[in-house]
Amino acid sequence: MSKQPSDIGLIGLAVMGQNLALNIADHGFRISVFNRTTSKTGEFVAKHPATPGGLHAALTLEDFVASIKRPRRIIILVQAGKATDAVIDGLVPLLDKDDIIIDGGNALWTDTIRREKELSAKGLRFIGSGVSGGEEGARFGPSLMPGGAESSWNELAPIWNAVAAKVDAKTGKPIEGAAPGKPVEGGVPCTAYIGPNGAGHFVKMVHNGIEYGDMQLICEAYNILRHGLGLSMDEVQKAFADWNAGDLDSFLIEITANILAVRDPVTDTPIVDVIVDRAGQKGTGKWTVADGLNAGIPISTISEAVFARCVSALKEERVEASKILPGPPAHFHGDKKQLVDAVRDSLYASKICSYAQGFALMRAVAAEQDWPLNFGEIAMIWRGGCIIRARFLQRIKEAFDRDPALPNLLLDPYFKDVIGRTQSNWRKVVSESVLSGIPTPAFSASLAYFDSYRAARLPANLLQAQRDYFGAHTYERLDQPKGKFFHYDWVGDHQQHEV
Repeated sequence: MSKQPSDIGLIGLAVMGQNLALNIADHGFRISVFNRTTSKTGEFVAKHPATPGGLHAALTLEDFVASIKRPRRIIILVQAGKATDAVIDGLVPLLDKDDIIIDGGNALWTDTIRREKELSAKGLRFIGSGVSGGEEGARFGPSLMPGGAESSWNELAPIWNAVAAKVDAKTGKPIEGAAPGKPVEGGVPCTAYIGPNGAGHFVKMVHNGIEYGDMQLICEAYNILRHGLGLSMDEVQKAFADWNAGDLDSFLIEITANILAVRDPVTDTPIVDVIVDRAGQKGTGKWTVADGLNAGIPISTISEAVFARCVSALKEERVEASKILPGPPAHFHGDKKQLVDAVRDSLYASKICSYAQGFALMRAVAAEQDWPLNFGEIAMIWRGGCIIRARFLQRIKEAFDRDPALPNLLLDPYFKDVIGRTQSNWRKVVSESVLSGIPTPAFSASLAYFDSYRAARLPANLLQAQRDYFGAHTYERLDQPKGKFFHYDWVGDHQQHEV
């Protein structure tokens, strides 16, 4: 065992764990690492002998725990679910009062609440921290979303603030340039205390749901340009590159432009043309949709993005259906340059709706759980390091700075003006897509959400009458106080009765 105690420990040396450990060591913190496969631990440390903070390879769990200064801070980066519980169960007998376990995986936030309660009863502390940014983010600066007791966060904050991505204090733009052994200095760290127990993992889950929406909207825009307008791949690539220089500037738009420029080394055709159109998913999008349903919050853009992945998985069925089911010619009519601009506007307007839904869900669950979420701060820590980092997030921060109690982003003056400016093109693109048989589930759901949210009166009055007719579920009246319910005897005496 090393004589010098480590500042922190990490269990789980898959790619994310290795990269986060190196990031921590690059910032001058000594870190002990442990992996169930001990050979992997030794190989990892031997490969990186000169990190500024230093790595300690622990070959047993006992050595690992003993090598960390107290109160111990131990990060777990293993598969969410049973694997996380198994690691915690192995650690608990070796830990001392007030030691802190930090779960950095994509855990279900309700599991995080359960784990914190169980560990608190044993005198231990627990933090559930979202970690966003993928392998690159873990290595050079992720967005970090910690939840738990604030006193526990205070113990972790010096390390999380150091290793998180940084943005410029004035512009909000990510500060680039981190390299092995040479981390970015200065700037505002993309991490902050989120709230009690499961708040951090909940916010990370919503982040992932919004990410699903962003990615699906981008794919629909690509599909319209490529197969609706019939643009060449070079023309589609240029459109995305141009969009990334404006309001749509984001990591996902940037990598889309990069992807579309790559040619397959085998066929010398655009590489996206040889990739199977069957999308994978790991579950956080489904969790977001389920929480939207449970909270009664419409998150239709995010939901359609999840369902779009499900439809894509039916590859063989779709191929057979394409031979049987007819549709219209997939061809848009009009000036191509104007239509490309219209698709850009549609993408931006739909993106606003997707984020509006995500923040509305956070507001609802925060009220239910009594979490004091700071929505402007959440937007701030998403500006760098994470997959949905974008210029647009600065606008969201400003919206909540103007009105911390803002019920929906669509009501903010900036976003209201954007929708006013773009909705004509938005409607045109959705209409043209429907007429051309181009599926746009997320674009269409976003527009329907906007039209529903702005409607003073929806046809739910008829729905309530139907429910009362077949199930005596009652209804309210416009001319009576809210909360006063009535039932009409539709097939009996045809009289209304107050309930």
